[in-house]
Amino acid sequence: MNELIKPNTFPLSRRTALKGFGAGASLIAMPWIARAQGADTIKIGFPTPLTGPFAAEAKDQVKSAQLAVQQINDKGGIGGRKVELLVRDDKLNAGEAATRTLELIESDKVNAIVGALSSAIQLATNEVTRARGVLYISISQSDTINEVKDFSKYTFHEALNPTMTTAAVAKTTFKKGAKIAYLVSDYAYGHEMLKGFKRAGEAIGVQTVGEILHPFGAADYSTFFPRISSLKPDILCICNFGRDQANSIKQAVDFGIKDRMKIVVPVLLHNQRLAVGPEVFEGVVGGANYYWGLEDTIPSAKAFNDAYRSANGGAIPTDYGAYGYTGVMSLLLAMQAAGGTDTGKMITALEDLKYDVAKGPQHYRKCDHQSVQSVLVLESKKYSDMKSKDDLFKVVTAEPASEAVLRTCAELGFPT
Repeated sequence: MNELIKPNTFPLSRRTALKGFGAGASLIAMPWIARAQGADTIKIGFPTPLTGPFAAEAKDQVKSAQLAVQQINDKGGIGGRKVELLVRDDKLNAGEAATRTLELIESDKVNAIVGALSSAIQLATNEVTRARGVLYISISQSDTINEVKDFSKYTFHEALNPTMTTAAVAKTTFKKGAKIAYLVSDYAYGHEMLKGFKRAGEAIGVQTVGEILHPFGAADYSTFFPRISSLKPDILCICNFGRDQANSIKQAVDFGIKDRMKIVVPVLLHNQRLAVGPEVFEGVVGGANYYWGLEDTIPSAKAFNDAYRSANGGAIPTDYGAYGYTGVMSLLLAMQAAGGTDTGKMITALEDLKYDVAKGPQHYRKCDHQSVQSVLVLESKKYSDMKSKDDLFKVVTAEPASEAVLRTCAELGFPT
């Protein structure tokens, strides 16, 4: 399958987590419901943290994933077989994610898994799927999942990774000789983003003046800001996610940090910007996989937005929400190309797939199954510049899809 698939043109017809296996697992889908669905139903498992600090992003991912399934089913399914999305709450807990994934595979008999919204949680999910030979498409940022030690032929990564994201943001915001301070959430996401920024910064020629870790889910950031101010950086990179992003930026603004330095984030989150308003985020720059404003220049974005609006009362899709659509849709396109749900054939189809369903051309790199795609750099608008309530960001630049921005296959540990 070598041609680029455009939207609406396809024939729509870690290791510690394993401790949680078995004990306490309870079926969410009752046996008689599963039987009523019939053996011909194609089932896609979708574990995601519906509760916890990433719940807003997770719920958006579910809506977008459901839209992809609905579009396929409305045109006849896959070879006449209907598709069902089985959503499970992994509670942002590695043990829970492993248990729910095992349940989806062994009890619900899913044909593939898409989901997980955390660097560490997706690794726990991947441990289960690769051990059981089940295809898994991850839709959350991670560099580790592409490396040899965690990769398998069953593992695909639809999301951007920290190397891609931070390289694009640094290219736009870092200048040679600039002094950079980092405020970093002390878990996998924060550490990987820090590593990416430092890698990009070294190539540009910036100076790191401080790295300050904060606990996940911190309520009070005030103790960090005097130290950050004393470092006198030109840029403060705040590397965290979900509610942590909104809380830390709001408190930084309250402390006067934004008056003394530029605030940059690896991923500028739609939902967190909405949570605290334009004044707090004004001028903050960060990366993104998707922004609804792409509809002005990219036909597939317009088609995706229109379909999402129609299905969700006029609402627009968000950045992390879009991963649910692109991840599930890439799987469904592969199923169509494979002529069904044979795992080996689906893997081959994904490796050959060239698709454009929401943001322009994408494809999976052969060695590590990383989705090669564009990276957006956004700047949060001030209120007076907003043309509507949804007009949150300005697209500063859009780095085109290119394998050149990825770590090499040899660097990841693959044989050359």
